[in-house]
Amino acid sequence: MTDTPVPPPGSAPSGSDAPTGRFAYEGLERVIHEKARLGILTSLLAHPAGLAFTELRELCSLTDGNLNRHLKVLVEAGLVAIEKMTQGNRPQTTCRVTAAGRERFQEYLAALEKVIADAASIARSPANPGLIPRWHSG
Repeated sequence: MTDTPVPPPGSAPSGSDAPTGRFAYEGLERVIHEKARLGILTSLLAHPAGLAFTELRELCSLTDGNLNRHLKVLVEAGLVAIEKMTQGNRPQTTCRVTAAGRERFQEYLAALEKVIADAASIARSPANPGLIPRWHSG
C-alpha cells in the first residue's frame, strides 16, 4: 500500500471532481451510532429470531428504563420491531431487527469501515510521524 496524501477535510484533491466534505461520513447515522443502540442492534443481528427483553437487557448491560428508551428510538426509526405476547400467563416482549434495520446497519458498517481506513491511512502518512493507531502496533 502506498502512502497517498489525504486531502484536508472540506477540500477536493487537485484535478479531481471529488466532493467536498471528505471526512463528513454521512453514513454514520446518529440513531445507530449511540453506544447503547449500537450494542442493541449488534445483539439483535446476532439473534435473527429475536431476543426476549430480559436477554437483550443482560447482553447490553442496560437497565429496564434505558433499554426501553433506546428501543423506542430504534422502533421509531424503523430499525427494530417489538412483539408483546403472553407465554404461560406471563408477558413476553421479543425484540427483532427489521429488514430495513439490517440494511441500514450494513450501510452504517460500510461507513464505519471507511472511517477506520481513513484513520489508518492518516496515521501512516509521513505528515504524522510516530502516530500509529493501537490496532496497528505490534
